[in-house]
Order: sequence, then structure tokens, then C-alpha cells
Amino acid sequence: MSESGSLQIVHGVCSHDCPDTCSWKAEVEDGRAVRLYGDRSHPFTRGVLCAKVNHYLERVYHPDRLLYPLRRCGKKGSGSFERISWEAALQEIAQRWASLIEEEGGESILPYSSAGNQGLIQHSSLDMRLFGLLGFSRLDRNICGNVAHEGLCATQGCGTGINPEDIEHSRLIVLWGTNTRVTNLHLWPVIEQARKRGGKVIVIDPIRTRTAAAADRHLAVNPGTDTVLMLAMMHVIIQEGLHDPEYIRDYSEGFEELAAHVLQFTPEYAASITGLTAQEIVEFAREYATTTPSLLRPLIGLEHHPNGAMMFRTIACLPVLTGAWRHRGGGLSRSTGAFQFSALNIDALLMPDTWQKDCRSLNMRDLGRILSGTEDIKPVRSLLVYNSNPAVTMPNQRLVRYGLERTDLFTVVHDLFLTDTARYADIVLPATSQLEHLDIVPSWGHHYISLNQPAIAPRGECVSNTELFRRLASVLRRAESWLFDSDEQLLRAALSGDHPMLKGITLESLREHGSQHLHHEAEWLPFAAGGFSTPSGRARLSSPALAESGLPALPVPGCIPARPAGQLQLITGKTLHFLNSSYSHHERHQNREGTLWIEIHASDAANRGLADGEVVVVSNEQGEICALCQVSDRVRPGVVWMPFGGLRDALGAPAHVNLLTPEAPTDWGGGSGFYGCFVDVFQGKMREG
Repeated sequence: MSESGSLQIVHGVCSHDCPDTCSWKAEVEDGRAVRLYGDRSHPFTRGVLCAKVNHYLERVYHPDRLLYPLRRCGKKGSGSFERISWEAALQEIAQRWASLIEEEGGESILPYSSAGNQGLIQHSSLDMRLFGLLGFSRLDRNICGNVAHEGLCATQGCGTGINPEDIEHSRLIVLWGTNTRVTNLHLWPVIEQARKRGGKVIVIDPIRTRTAAAADRHLAVNPGTDTVLMLAMMHVIIQEGLHDPEYIRDYSEGFEELAAHVLQFTPEYAASITGLTAQEIVEFAREYATTTPSLLRPLIGLEHHPNGAMMFRTIACLPVLTGAWRHRGGGLSRSTGAFQFSALNIDALLMPDTWQKDCRSLNMRDLGRILSGTEDIKPVRSLLVYNSNPAVTMPNQRLVRYGLERTDLFTVVHDLFLTDTARYADIVLPATSQLEHLDIVPSWGHHYISLNQPAIAPRGECVSNTELFRRLASVLRRAESWLFDSDEQLLRAALSGDHPMLKGITLESLREHGSQHLHHEAEWLPFAAGGFSTPSGRARLSSPALAESGLPALPVPGCIPARPAGQLQLITGKTLHFLNSSYSHHERHQNREGTLWIEIHASDAANRGLADGEVVVVSNEQGEICALCQVSDRVRPGVVWMPFGGLRDALGAPAHVNLLTPEAPTDWGGGSGFYGCFVDVFQGKMREG
């Protein structure tokens, strides 16, 4: 924090679920934040904030911001509430929970949270201590990230990739299933630097995104067929002798089995599946294998297919075959989150030894089935939601909302706004914004760890997540001192380990610098000389461990959903101004995004008699949504695209695309195959009541 007259400048960092984790500065006058802007001194984010966060102060001071506890006084979902005191709210929660614990056990209560705040202690700290101690149901937060991690681990033994900043040294950058210019915008200047040095960019994506349009080449594969393309690349690489036999010999196992296996995946076969030509596949494989350094950059897109884990298991084989890991800027780069968390002392933060043993874990993906009673489990009688808006972000939205309407379900929501989920709550509690609490924010898109310092006092009666859990521990009459640790104590616990990557990083040094780079050599090559996190230290091109668990030992195409006759495959994506449902109620962002639309190829539109700009119904067995038809060359025939977020439909009503998506599981990793979704599109204005 620095001062200039009555003006204070406070360093902070964005906590949104985004790989960029932007460093910012807030200017404060007389206790009010008057300006917020990017910190130009940060080496990665370089003073640039995204279109959402540029106007973050509008979020902090929005007139609809929740400032006081509320109790429901109308029908669930109606949004009718009355103001109550914190004391009354906490007493009601304590009484209801005490009765449930006594009558049905702690597992009848489900704390439900996600990545709405990715600060270290506001995401997971005292909540895990308290709820683990009380034996509440645990939540598998696998909707995003775990599928990719498990897939990479099957080959590498871990999810580690190269330092994203080293991509400037790459000469071929393959952006696979990621719209970098929209969802990872601070990486794009690094990519542009690589291009200035002679690098090329290839995008693999069913949609011609903004990133694909800016690339040197776009390969528009059919959705879900990526593994077939990868296997055909291996076929070409091995058959033409473009692999690295020394690297394979020294640092991998199972090459002979893989080489025999991929003989069947000829470019001609792959062309019939992927929608690419055999020539495109051969040229891509050759360019990838012969360009040094070559870099694969998969992010979120792949893991939301039903065969998402196998996609990541397969893609991780490619840099092993070519020896790309040897070179700076070569190999694979995905999330850096697990890498950062491996350096932090997470056990000291969460204290898992104090948790009750053998408590059940419920998958967040299945919330609709859990709450509606269609899952054959002991019922959940109370739900505590924070850092999440599952009525929008989870699949099978109709079933989720049906469950939230249960009159016997006691729901508490802690949030900044009256979200779609909060409208179903019995008690709503006001949460702090990122300007109002202390935290450290690790990044899943670069190697910097950053400190967020509170710039203003909490507005109204808002409290941080950590303060909420201290208050809950108190009203539940817990006496364990570690349930009341301060935010500073929690952060010091997380930084207390002796991991070499944390050398020189302390709470004091973060206060001085704002952000610090993890401690490793500048030319950090994680697998240049093997060292994979497998029992043998070698990459597993064939995996006996997978076979023992009932999965294929070798990479296979996996489940590629067949398109039902007459239907189109629905792919969803992020927009510039919404982050899931966040910002969707802000006038500025709504106006910039406009009315919900669906993009459809001209041939599919003609077959259905649809015209550009008309109102259409997008429908399947789960529900229907009204949208504006947008005839587009961004999508392939047989594929449609809709934005994910909180736009209003063609009739002016709030609409969310997860009304249409199923909670179908991925092959492994516990995720959701969002993209295994098929819809009808037809003329009309009628929709469900």
C-alpha cells in the first residue's frame, strides 16, 4: 500500500476463475475505491485487465449488491426476502444444522462451492477444517480441471507442463481446444512474440474462434474426434521415422506396443472420422514432428467431451514421441495450478488429519440428481452454497432447480448478489468482494503467486468466506482454536513449507512486491531428461496401471457420441463480458453481449428453413431455449454454437444454456461431458413456462 496525500494506492489481484490472475491497483479516497487499473509492473499481465474486470468497481458498488443477511419470505425461486440480523441468521442455521446432525448425521449437510473465488484461503481453508471436523458430506469439485489432470497423469504421472512464459521460444504453437484471445488474453502477447521470432500458430477447434481466425492455420475437427487425430499423427510420425528414438528409449515405456497399435489409425481412416482431409493430417503431423521447439497448448475445451480424460492421456504421448520436452519452449503447457499448489503447504492449511474419516463424497456434476432424489443415496437435507451458482453452472439445469425447490431442503447461500441459486435459498448472507478481504492468489496460467490486500472496508455487513466460517464455528459452539485462525495465520500456514519453489516468498515479501515468481532457474525444463512422476520415472506410452483399473492401456478414441438423426451437436463457449454467470446482471455487460444467439452453418439452416436473424427454438429432451438464429461460417455442418453465461433469450427472459446439457460423466476423472449434447433447432417462439 502506498499513499499520496489523501489518496491510497493498494495492490491486489483478480480472483476470478481465469488463467491470467491479473495484478491490479486500487486507488482509494476517504475509504472509497475510486479507480482500479492493471499493475504495469507485473511481468505477465503487464497492466492490462479484461473487459469484465476493467469495470470491477461497478460490481463492488452496484446498487443490487447484497449488503445484509436475508430470510426468504416467499416461495422458493421467487426472490422474495426480508432483512434480518447476522445473529438471527446464524442462530437459525445453527438450530437447523444441530437438529440434522443429531437426527440424520453430518452427511445430511452438503457444503457446495467451486471456483467463484480462486483466492487461496477464500476458496478452501477454514471451511474444509470445520466441515471435515463435523463430518459433512464432501464435494468432488471435478467439473473442471480434474479430467485433464487425470488424463495427463496417466501418461506423465502429473499434470506439469512448461512455464507458459517460455512459449515465446516455441516455433510451432498448437492451441488445442482453447480460445486464447478471449479466455487467456495475456498469453497472446507471448505467442505474438514467438511469431515475431518465426513461430507459427495452429488452432485445433470445431469453431472458428477469434483465436482460430488469427492463427496461421485452423483445423476444424469434428467435436470429440481429437483423439483420432492424435493417433493418426502418431501413425505418421512413427511410420515416417520422425520420432526421437533416443528420448523414447531413455525416458518412456511401452513404445513397441504403441507403435503396433497406431498402425490402424491411418490418415485416411482419421479423415473419415475427424472431418479433415488425409493430406491435412499428414502435413500437420510432419510439421509438428519436424519443428523445434513444438508446443501443445490444450486448456479447458478438451476435457468437457465424454472422452476428455483419454484426450489428455493421448495428447501427452505426442511430445514424448518427438522429444519436444528436450527444448525450451517445447513440450506441453496446460494449467500451472497443481504445480503451484504442490509448492504450498496445503496440509497445514486444510488440516485433513482432523477430518472425520469415511465421509461420503458427492460429485458436484450430479447436483440435480442428488437434490431431486433420483440418485440412490441418503438424502441431502441442507445445502450451503458459496463461491458458486450451481443453478446456472451445473448441467441439467431443470433438475437442479427442481431439487432446489424442495420445501424440506434448508439452503444457505453466501454471495455478493442475489444469484439464480440464491433465489431458492432460505437464508442469504452477504459476501465481500476482492477489494474487501486479504488473500493470496496462486495462478493456473503462469508461475507468479500474488497477494491481494484489502483496499476498502467490507461494505454494509458483508463478510469474507473465512469470517463466515469463523462465525459458524462459534455459533456451533466449537472450541478448537484452529477453527478461528485469522486470515494472516492461514496464509502463513500455507507459506510455511520448505519447498524450494517457495524460496524467498513470504507474506512480508509479497506485501513488498505484490507478486513473486516461483523460485526456479530461468531455463526450467521439467522433463528434458525424463523425471516423469511415474513409478519408473518414465512416460507411460502404454499404461499397465490403466489396464489394472479396467481402462485401455493404450490411447484409444474413446466415446465419440453419435449424432442422432436430424439433430445438431451443441458446443458452448465463453464470451468477452461474462464469466459463467458473473457480470450477467450488469447493464454494461448485458448491453455489450446482446440477446442470446445460436450460430448454425448455412447448409443446416437451409435444411431447416431458417433465416439469419429470426427467432428459433433450441430444444432437446431436457428443455428448450429461444434464441436468435445467426447463420455463420464459424461452425462446421452438424455443429451449432451458443454462448455460455447469463444472456437474455429472444423473448427477453433470462436463459442459460445448461438447461440443455446433460450431466453425462466423462470417461474418468469425474467430470461432465457437456459437449456430448445434441439439439433440434426450429422456427418458433414458444418455450416452456
